[in-house]
Formats: sequence, C-alpha cells, structure tokens
Amino acid sequence: MTSRRRLLGGMGAALLGAGLVSRSKADQIPAPTRRHDAAAQANPVSGHLPYRPVVTLNGWTLPWRMKDGAKEFHLVAEPVEREIAPGMTARLWGYNGQSPGPTLECVEGDRVRIFVTNRLPEHTTIHWHGILLPSGMDGVGGLSQPQIKPGETFVYEFVMRQSGTFMYHPHADEMLQIAMGMMGSIVVHPKNPRFMPVDRDYMFLLNAYDIDPGSSVPRASTMTEFNLWTFNSRVFPGIDPLVARSGERVRIRVGNLTMTNHPIHLHGHILEVTATDGGWVPKSARWPEVVVDVAVGQMRVIEFVATAGDWALHCHKSHHTMNAMGHGIRSTLGVSQEGIADRIAKLVPDYMSMGETGMAEMSEMPMPLPENTLPMMAGEGPHGALEMGGMFTVLKVRDDLKPGDYADPGWYAAPAGTVAWLLADEAGIPEPQSAAPAMPESPTPALQVRKPGGHQH
Repeated sequence: MTSRRRLLGGMGAALLGAGLVSRSKADQIPAPTRRHDAAAQANPVSGHLPYRPVVTLNGWTLPWRMKDGAKEFHLVAEPVEREIAPGMTARLWGYNGQSPGPTLECVEGDRVRIFVTNRLPEHTTIHWHGILLPSGMDGVGGLSQPQIKPGETFVYEFVMRQSGTFMYHPHADEMLQIAMGMMGSIVVHPKNPRFMPVDRDYMFLLNAYDIDPGSSVPRASTMTEFNLWTFNSRVFPGIDPLVARSGERVRIRVGNLTMTNHPIHLHGHILEVTATDGGWVPKSARWPEVVVDVAVGQMRVIEFVATAGDWALHCHKSHHTMNAMGHGIRSTLGVSQEGIADRIAKLVPDYMSMGETGMAEMSEMPMPLPENTLPMMAGEGPHGALEMGGMFTVLKVRDDLKPGDYADPGWYAAPAGTVAWLLADEAGIPEPQSAAPAMPESPTPALQVRKPGGHQH
C-alpha cells in the first residue's frame, strides 16, 4: 500500500526518475512540454492544420513533432499542483504539469508514437480508452505490458483507425491513480475535413475529489461521498466560460471518469448527441434533448446552434453544483434559532446560525473558512450571487463575437423587455384560489342495519 509519505514525496521521485533517463535515450524522444496555469489555451493554433482544433476547458493541447512518418507525443506522469478555484490548490497526480493532462489531437489514419515517462513514486501504465489498437498497446499493467516503473519511459505506437473522442488514464493502481487526477482527453479528427464541421469545438472531463477542508490531498479510497465535483479538475467559479457567436454550430465533448453518472444540462438550447466514444451517431438515430446523461467511463458529444445570451451549463444533480459540501449536516429548516447564535458564539468564535429559512444565506453571509477550501456556493453574476459551485459554468453567446475569438465577453446586455421584472406594487393582489370550486356538502346518509331474520333498524 502506498504510504502518505511516499504519496507526498513524489516530487523527489520525479527528480530521481529524470536522472534515470540516459542522454542517448533523451535524444530519441521529444522534450516534454508542461503547463501549470489553469486558463484554457486561448488561441489554439489552426493555421496549417486540416481540422479545427478543440479548446480544452481550463486546459491545453500537447504539441507533437513528426519523425519517421509518425506524430510523436511525450507524456510525463508526475505529481502536480492544481488550482481547483481561486483560494484552493490540490496536490494531485497528472501529466505534464496538470490534472487532467493535456489533450492529444491527431487525424484519423495518423500513426502516433507516444512516449510515457513515469516520474511518480510507484509504477503506472496508460490505457487508451476506446481506441482500436493491438492488444499489446492497450496499457493494462500485467496483462498487455509490464508496469512502467519509476524513472522508466515506455513507447506506445499504433495507427488511429477511427475518428472520435476518447480518453487516456492508468490501468495500474487504478483506484488511487484516477482518484488522484490521472486522466486526459484524446480527439481524433476525421480524415475528411468536411465531415461534421462545426464552428466551435470544446472538450472537458468530469472528475471528482474528496479533499478535507484544510488539506490538499484527495482521499483515494472514497467511493461515494465526494465533496468536489469538477469540470477538468476545476469548480465554479473557477471554470472558464464557453463562448460562441450567435448562429454558430457548437460542439461540446464530455467524458466521465467519476464514480457516478452526470446528467449534463444546457439552458436555452436543443441538443443532439452526435457521437459517443463508440463512434459518430447517424442523423437518423439522433433525437432532441436538453439534458444528456454521461455514465461512468463514457464520452458524449453534443451539438447545437448558439442563441444569444448567457446560458447555464451544469450537472443536474443538485449536490454536484456545490463545493466542499459536508454529508453530516442536519437540516434546521423551520427550526427557530433566535438568540442561539450569541450563546454559541461565546464558546465558538465566528459561529453563525443558518438554515432556518433555507441555505441561500450561505452565499450572502461570508464566514471564515479553514485553510485551502472553498465556500459551498460562490460566484457573482450581473444580478447578484449565483449560488452555485462544482460542475457549473456559463455558455456566453454574442451576436458581435468575431469568429475564432475565445475571450470572455463579459455579462450579456439583455434587450429591453427580455428580463424578468419585479412587480412594483403588490397591493391588492388576490390570494391564490383553489383549482376547482368547492363542492356542496352532501347530506349525511342514514345508516341502515339489517339484522339476521330480516328486521331493519
């Protein structure tokens, strides 16, 4: 079993591992590229590419080089630090400086050569989830290959036989390594650039962590009681918005490596599921949706035509749009707490009673927090507190956005008369009436009893 000391000592192992790769070997492989910031790659390179690159939410695409007819990538499995949202940083495991690792992009028919260097304190592998390839390249430690020991570099080489949306993750000590954040996305673009074209193409993974307030390392053995539900290891208000121009066709690719399913809901649009990790869905097999369920281990690709406005995009499990939520909190809804706060505050400084009328006050009355954690719901919108966290972000569609512009355009200026308004004068508003008129009372029927023998009373 991996001890906590070894778990946190991964940085030292990373330095040791680097020294085990000889200079002759290093000359054969592309230099690893790292990123540590949590902003999305603002302007993906697209000038000479035969496809529209994806924009990875709060992430980036790994550069590659051509050598001997193959596209060469270099992934480094290593301990990383990830800002979950401003005010909280987690100590995770990932690839090339981040969790999730960078997105791999290529084209159907490409031969890829992927170097994987292990700078973790234990062995690992990489499984190419959904990719059709020789079994010896499938990345299951002990079954299809030996484990990649600390300091070793393994080479995976195969042809991308099908286009689509896929993932990569370990198949070695999988419970711990995935719980620590080891995962990434793979996008294989169609060989025909005119197949299924879109104007914007977004990608992110769903993952979850259980990190106690005041700590920074996830509980790897948690099965159900997670307290941070994330898009690409970020929670709202730290998740980037998705932006688009009115009328553009937008594609969103979502993969799920959590322990439960996630019904992903986009407001204001009708969606189509156009692909899964098994392939593209023919037009004749699609149907309209506004919520798309993404089960464990699945990829779902949705498309829609963008309509102007600011639109919520979130998991529809309500607890998944909250941060650092405790599971042992009792409900005090309707329980009078008059005067109790002052008495408890004498024993517990900064104590605040809440929950008597609901939990919205959690976003209205900031309170001291333990180190390195987040409020349950946070974030400000143009009309006040958004009262969200976790798996929540905003799709921002504008009429005047330039093609290829991914900068945050700010909040939507709604046209006059299109925002719900407060009824200024509530005097004289009648009380709600029942849906059906009251029925007249029926006379009470006389009770008649007939005894044996025919006598009636």
